[in-house]
Amino acid sequence: MSASWRPKLVLASASPRRLALLQQVGVEPDALMPADVDETPLRGEKPRDVARRLARDKAEATRRMAERQDELTSAFILAADTVVAVGRRVLPKAETVEEAAQCLRLVSGRGHRVYSAVHLITPQGKHRQRIVETRVRFKNLSQDEIESYLASGEWRGKAGGYAIQGLAGAFAVKLVGSYTAVVGLPLYETVNLLVGEGYPVRLSWLNAA
Repeated sequence: MSASWRPKLVLASASPRRLALLQQVGVEPDALMPADVDETPLRGEKPRDVARRLARDKAEATRRMAERQDELTSAFILAADTVVAVGRRVLPKAETVEEAAQCLRLVSGRGHRVYSAVHLITPQGKHRQRIVETRVRFKNLSQDEIESYLASGEWRGKAGGYAIQGLAGAFAVKLVGSYTAVVGLPLYETVNLLVGEGYPVRLSWLNAA
């Protein structure tokens, strides 16, 4: 099996975290095509279902874009979405200091859940999806800790107003589930989806030594 045979892979995201996670397991996307979809939860929609729907919507939107490029018409399309929830309340991807502060106060000293969905569309148009639920508990955050974290700016654009792989890792007392899912892409499930549909994930491993 030669590298020239490898099928194309499009990542439906501009997230440097998701790209870095894929690269960690030797997968290098041929293109990054973030999908512009409305991420507003539907009325009464459960957090788990929000993640599933948005991952599928992103994959389908990116597939439509990829089909307009000859070299990507037969590509695998990989998309993911991460939702942070306290109970049935979906926390926003914080864009303002006020949003981030509210998120941090909500998760302070209590458990919350992170739902990460990964959606794969094969070159044959087959849809495959996995959803991962991870439970995270934060310490009781002091006002000084919250203000210091807000000053870092790390929260911007992050689901739930924090990045577990960054400074907020110091707040996590307990994590039950998938760490990589909380970062943005559940690696175990992603690799299994790709391998199960014939994408040669381990091809690059042969030349890694």
